Amino acid sequence: MVHEAITLREGPAGGAPGQGRFAMSAAERSTAAKMVTALFDHWKLSTTQQCELLGLSPETRSTLTRYRGGAPLGPHRDLLERVGNLLGIHKSLRLLYPHNRELAYRWPTARNRALDNLAPVEVMIEHGLPGIITVRNYVDFLRGL
Repeated sequence: MVHEAITLREGPAGGAPGQGRFAMSAAERSTAAKMVTALFDHWKLSTTQQCELLGLSPETRSTLTRYRGGAPLGPHRDLLERVGNLLGIHKSLRLLYPHNRELAYRWPTARNRALDNLAPVEVMIEHGLPGIITVRNYVDFLRGL
């Protein structure tokens, strides 16, 4: 079951504060990797879409395979923020549709009038991290946050 969010804390784990490293242990990053790849399976995304959402080149499919197997995410701010926000979107959707998991899992790939008739996944891929944050803010707005 994928429904937890990860918390990013700036710290000295591999770098000085403010230099793109976060104080998440390898175990936490491994858990996050498994959670986000399971989420991608629920959303039924292609490998290319998964890579694009994580900010990876589509040629790095082997990285997804390693993440799926439990290899820890790299300790890079962009990647960890993407994953944290993607898991946050999932959590909000589960709270919005507590009795309809199918709808919660289908929502990211369904066209949405509020997003200029684009699917949320299309917005997130086209705009990268800002697009992911936009979709998360939208879902949080729907929840009344």
